[in-house]
Amino acid sequence: MGATVRVGARAIIDRISLRVGAGEMVALVGPNGAGKSTLLGVMAGDLAPTEGSVTLDGVDLAAWRPLELARRRAVLPQEHRLAFGFRAEEVVRMGRAPWERGAREDHDDAAVAAAMARTDVTHLAERVFPSLSGGEKARTSFARILAQDTELLLLDEPTAALDLRHQDQVLAESRRLATGGRAVAAIVHDLSVAAAYADRICVLSGGALVADGTPEEVLTPALLSEVYEHPVEVLRHRGRLVVVPRRLHTVPAGDRTEDPGHTGESGGSPWRAVR
Repeated sequence: MGATVRVGARAIIDRISLRVGAGEMVALVGPNGAGKSTLLGVMAGDLAPTEGSVTLDGVDLAAWRPLELARRRAVLPQEHRLAFGFRAEEVVRMGRAPWERGAREDHDDAAVAAAMARTDVTHLAERVFPSLSGGEKARTSFARILAQDTELLLLDEPTAALDLRHQDQVLAESRRLATGGRAVAAIVHDLSVAAAYADRICVLSGGALVADGTPEEVLTPALLSEVYEHPVEVLRHRGRLVVVPRRLHTVPAGDRTEDPGHTGESGGSPWRAVR
């Protein structure tokens, strides 16, 4: 039947059936308000479905003890906030909490150091978390879930605050984990990025799962134009799919001229006028 979450009479997600298996990376895509974060919350066990059920290794999520669940799945939220001034290294070390007093506790220092190196935040170790930029917070939080060392990773917009280099770094790391046998589900807004890294793409619209398949199967101009309510073109560049929206407004290069009020002297306008 699939999982449903209702708020009043409205279904935020409606009878969604989805499986994420070991060794694959699944991208969840769709327009704003499609239900992606709600679905990820249900998959994480942070939100109980109104109807249907969610299982991990065949066991209902509600039956898992919190500690055991934390040892099996790691969750990267969309927002990265902390009420106290923990240092970046301390935030990453929080990912090791599920393994406290266990056999893996001896690996804490190595796991933290490796996670910080893989996300390029080693140099931020002594910085307090609130002082970091949005992208630095995002990478530090991603390092935390890497240090948690789980078989399932659930990522809510892991690249939202990142520059081009670090977007590629985070998704390449996620891809590496999937190739190594982990299961990864990530909400991704950039469809070209999703096509480059994901084994499967699940398209949500209006709380429903409208497509689930390989990038080639799912990323079609007809489907995307309908779901996003905007004309979309899908191109192929060097063997990869590139999704390009048709721009509502473009300015030919020849129409860009200098602002007639700009004198070229200090204090003049730095902007260009378009006639």
